[in-house]
Amino acid sequence: MKTILVIGAAGMIGRKLTARLRKDGAGDLVLHDVVPFEGSSAVSDLSAPGEAEKLVASRPDLIFHLAAIVSGEAEADFEKGYRINLDGTRRLFEAVRKEGNGGAGPYRPRLVFTSSIAVFGSPFPAAIGDEFLNAPLTSYGTQKAIGELLLSDYSRRGFFDGIGIRLPTICVRPGKPNKAASGFFSGIIREPLAGQEALLPVPETVRHWFASPRAAIDFLMHAATLDSAKLGTRRNLSMPGISATVGEQIEALRKVAGDKAARLIRREPDQTIMRIVEGWPQNFDARRALALGFRADTSFEDIIRIHVADELQGTPQPRTNSA
Repeated sequence: MKTILVIGAAGMIGRKLTARLRKDGAGDLVLHDVVPFEGSSAVSDLSAPGEAEKLVASRPDLIFHLAAIVSGEAEADFEKGYRINLDGTRRLFEAVRKEGNGGAGPYRPRLVFTSSIAVFGSPFPAAIGDEFLNAPLTSYGTQKAIGELLLSDYSRRGFFDGIGIRLPTICVRPGKPNKAASGFFSGIIREPLAGQEALLPVPETVRHWFASPRAAIDFLMHAATLDSAKLGTRRNLSMPGISATVGEQIEALRKVAGDKAARLIRREPDQTIMRIVEGWPQNFDARRALALGFRADTSFEDIIRIHVADELQGTPQPRTNSA
């Protein structure tokens, strides 16, 4: 049976991925994060010297590297962002390389790295294609872009079999808000569905690229088994998604939960968030990922219904009329 290492397993995506792996009986799981959590196998700071080596000493067959601090926090704390998002990634890649060069024989695991559409910076074409350059306008995007380059080089050298997937903004994220600058995209859906007020810091004309948590897990699972020969030397690719404006998000919320839910959104402009969001991608031509078998959600309304089905079953739901 395969051994699967999930780094960042305490996060939302990590928890959902772990549940899917267990449901599928995918293998023996080693679950790591910097904080203790239910079911954890290892708790440590990946960026600390020697910690990555401990994680790969058992030679996992498959590694999911999900660990990162989010965009807003990486922008607010420059040193922490580079330590976690870059140094932690580099130490992991180096630990795998050194393990493979040790005396225990060849070792070349599949390594799936979650990158981000933040590796791109404006000005943008109408839809970002596979040939568009990486020119991030945030520290988080820069750290992810460097991680992509490292993944390509370490894969080229045969140290591991890597694939980097640029995730859209995941929406609707369950649970409490995090420090991501993109958090309001989920908040303006999640909180009204729970009967709570939500703050909207940007104009309704803002357009962005989205995927549901369910789609994100499907991306990861597909990346884990994809024939990497089909990738060639280009190991990083943008995932498909849904392009929608904030206004279209709100209209989708209204269709699912009624006017009462939509009225719980309060406009409160935030210049810092506006500045960050203005430099983010709005739409993609993800034909390469689609040709490789990755599949997106069908509409933003479906993204909301997925959240209701996966997170709110058994709880009181808002009325679906306009009352």
